[in-house]
Amino acid sequence: MRRAGRVEKIRFSVIMYKEIYNPDFVKNLFNNMSKTYERMNYITSFGFSERWRRICVKGVQINHGDHVADLMTGMGECWKTILPRIGQKGILTALDFSSEMLLQAEKRKLKHGNYKIDILCEDVFNNTIATNSIDCVISGFGIKTFSEDRLASLAKEINRILKPGGRFSMIDVSVPDGKILRLLYMFYLQYIIPILGKLFLGNPENYKMLGVYTKEFKNAQHCHDIFCQHGLESKFNKQFFGCASGIIGKKKDRVQYLSHKTFASLPTC
Repeated sequence: MRRAGRVEKIRFSVIMYKEIYNPDFVKNLFNNMSKTYERMNYITSFGFSERWRRICVKGVQINHGDHVADLMTGMGECWKTILPRIGQKGILTALDFSSEMLLQAEKRKLKHGNYKIDILCEDVFNNTIATNSIDCVISGFGIKTFSEDRLASLAKEINRILKPGGRFSMIDVSVPDGKILRLLYMFYLQYIIPILGKLFLGNPENYKMLGVYTKEFKNAQHCHDIFCQHGLESKFNKQFFGCASGIIGKKKDRVQYLSHKTFASLPTC
């Protein structure tokens, strides 16, 4: 009986794993959360989400006039750090497959009328961005919803759209390193956040998934490994005792893509 129970639990886990990484499931999830996601993301990170986005963007070299792709752009939360760096001669291509999130992004675009922003409602794996056309790829809080196979596909796609020597930087919420902090933080994500979602936002089940994705994601170390395996140079980094982690790197054939301070402190492939 115990063995049968374990087998059934494993089978359920496999089914759940496949379901939560199904693109339609992820799209519907973010469509449903679109009106409240920015506030809840701020709450889930104890207010650190904006700081971590700034770190993600500022940790990689972006020049005036660059063409930057913000993948899984959501509502465009990274734009306010990207746009001053590319200037009015640069181009920001913002891509997401959640039409409801992009409705919020369109409103944000109106506040940045002096900049060139192209918003694409497309799947990152089936997009119209030209090959070898992007100077830098940014993604803030978009990679935890990818399975291992889809992260490999993401690495290939980033390799395709980046110019030789082009840079990338990504960050997401992660499972902390220390045991006590890990227990407290995961309890907060898995149990407190859904309650807050029910009290203030009306959709606890949607926000419960943030804890599920974070638990499965762990941290960006496996992203670093996958990106290295697919020919990209990558460095793994952590923020606030591992509550967030990311990767910074480049497509080969160019030097000096990181700020010196960031480059010196990170492990490499």
